[in-house]
Amino acid sequence: MYILSCWIEHPVRSLDRTFTYLSNTEVPRGCRVQVVFGMKTLTGFVDSCIATDETAEEIEQRLNMKLRFIDQAIDPQPLITDELYELAMRMRETTLSTAISCFSAMLPAKVKPGSTKHRIVMERWVSVSENEVSLTPKQLEAYMYVREHGSVLYSELRKKYPNQARSLISLNALNLFEKEKTGSVVISAGTSAKPELSALQQKVIDEITQSDDTVFLLRGVTGSGKTEIYLRLAEKALDEGRQVLILVPEIALTPQMIERVSSRFGATLAIYHSGLSAQEKYEQYRMVMNQEARVVVGTRSAVFLPFDNLGLIVMDEEHDTSYKQDSQPCYHCRDAALFRAQYHHCPLVLASATPTLESYARGLKNVYHLIVMNERINQSMPVVHIVPMKESIRRGESYIISDLLKEKISERLEKKEQIILLLNRRGYHARLKCRSCQEAIRCPHCDLAMSWHRDTGLLKCHTCGHEMKVMKVCPSCGSTAGFTAYGFGTEKLEHEIETLFPKARILRMDADTTSRKNSHERILKSFASKEADILLGTQMIAKGLDFENVTLVGIINGDDGLARTDFRSAETAFDLLMQACGRSGRGEKEGEVVCQVFNPDHYAVRSALNQDYETFFANEMRFRHAGQYPPYTYMIAVTFSDVKEENAMQRALQFMQRMKGNFKTIGVISLLKIHDLCRCRVILKGKDLDEMRKAVREYMESGEFSLKGLRIDVNPMYLD
Repeated sequence: MYILSCWIEHPVRSLDRTFTYLSNTEVPRGCRVQVVFGMKTLTGFVDSCIATDETAEEIEQRLNMKLRFIDQAIDPQPLITDELYELAMRMRETTLSTAISCFSAMLPAKVKPGSTKHRIVMERWVSVSENEVSLTPKQLEAYMYVREHGSVLYSELRKKYPNQARSLISLNALNLFEKEKTGSVVISAGTSAKPELSALQQKVIDEITQSDDTVFLLRGVTGSGKTEIYLRLAEKALDEGRQVLILVPEIALTPQMIERVSSRFGATLAIYHSGLSAQEKYEQYRMVMNQEARVVVGTRSAVFLPFDNLGLIVMDEEHDTSYKQDSQPCYHCRDAALFRAQYHHCPLVLASATPTLESYARGLKNVYHLIVMNERINQSMPVVHIVPMKESIRRGESYIISDLLKEKISERLEKKEQIILLLNRRGYHARLKCRSCQEAIRCPHCDLAMSWHRDTGLLKCHTCGHEMKVMKVCPSCGSTAGFTAYGFGTEKLEHEIETLFPKARILRMDADTTSRKNSHERILKSFASKEADILLGTQMIAKGLDFENVTLVGIINGDDGLARTDFRSAETAFDLLMQACGRSGRGEKEGEVVCQVFNPDHYAVRSALNQDYETFFANEMRFRHAGQYPPYTYMIAVTFSDVKEENAMQRALQFMQRMKGNFKTIGVISLLKIHDLCRCRVILKGKDLDEMRKAVREYMESGEFSLKGLRIDVNPMYLD
């Protein structure tokens, strides 16, 4: 008899504790079990399994409670390894989330708790049996084919021997069995010669490999050769028989990284990102669990793959906000990577041309081992031209493409060189306003203006995805005078470029053109093979991409991000500009950048265009210190959501009144409605993060308040 403590799949925060069940068989920690909870059959994760000689009645008497047996153990071996279990418990404490939400964040959809819609795809296979049977010559041929191969897909056998396959099974000459499908993701492994390392690259590699430190912050200018450093460090880890994890912030960056890694290390590579189907993700997860994959390239959730012996973790573009999850648990990938590097005693390389202020401050204080690379491989930084758009428009130039940018595009097209144009807004028009009342058409589910998309002729909400036709009557004032378009996005920019340069071959890369499977890879492959002259798109083309023939980058509305009220707005704008500038002139040809801005004198703009991280860091840290923002303080954003605003407001006020300690409470702040939910937020700000966590945890555990619609974000990346 075994006594099991289980975390039960349930969304209610008040049930975030273990429940006791009985089992006749041992079930290791981290395995899923099927249990009856109340009137429902749910999934649980085993927390502990204790053997006992007591009977069920004796256990119930001792514990003074009625106990049920589990229905069944779902997994033959733990899905959540001991390491991942410890990490989940750490995440539960640090992000103030439920244990089940942490387990769920770690697992692919096929095996998440509650994922009843997803079924693991099985395939039918055949193998020879030990039965002695009489066979015809053709049956014998089919039988020997299976015997030579050990086991064969039944579909393959039927294709090759259509008349014999069934008869061999009916004669019991072959065994028919099922196996989980594998091999859905095919990675072509090419070959590439190792480039010769620069003196600086070799120095960095030596510094990392010879140091006893675990965490390295590599600040290297764009084009300084950071990727080759990752590959050399990965090679060393693989030679030692260990595994490698290379993290990138979003799907757009995976194709080039996959190509470089696979050409160096071959078929031992697994990939893991949101562009894969549920089945493909599960197969890649299994590859890592079965130690069939030695190198993994993936986005945020790849940090939870069940590695057995990690020898290196690389977090490329570590500054990117995509590494932070928006939904519970609101974890940061960096924290999980730090835990895993410490657990496996392996180096973690945090790399970026524009590290977050928090990371760089830790580097300066020797919390992280800071390494700086200020030289490009080709020793040539792009020439940057700033176009003040207020003056440009006054002179009668286009508000989309300045005369200087037009001229530079023409020059590059004549030279058969390539161009990247960045505009961090999609759609055709940013908003439509009523001619009478000047109210923008808003999403019926969110308090946000909808963008008009020319290719579909529809208004679209970029937050909830709702689409609708442009109405003839203004929903605010009832006027039939029509609407005026304001602002522009990548769709409008594409139309403008097509008009100005009708012979140019153009590719657009944004959320609208990359919604289909493998679309990121197809677009980038096409541009890399010079099938297009101009690649235009949103922030997904601003970082990490490496095209030798790109000699011009045009940045439209480059300082648009500064208009946001968020405390990170200057940092976000700086990152985008500096990363975008780095796409130009990465090969032997000289590069140029034309940046169109409305506030050319802002320190974030000046520093980015001069590729001057230190000056930006000094200026921004003064602003953060004055406002007591991170990294000088910690923050916890607590948001209450409800269909009725008064309910959300009441719960937020109750929460704020309960918060006492050596920290500030800011709020209650009423936020914009999103997905039909009204939201109210309270921010805790102070220097003792543990004290603030404790205050929030006590509020949740008191049992006095409804925790419905509660979202907690510890150290938020932005405040909307």
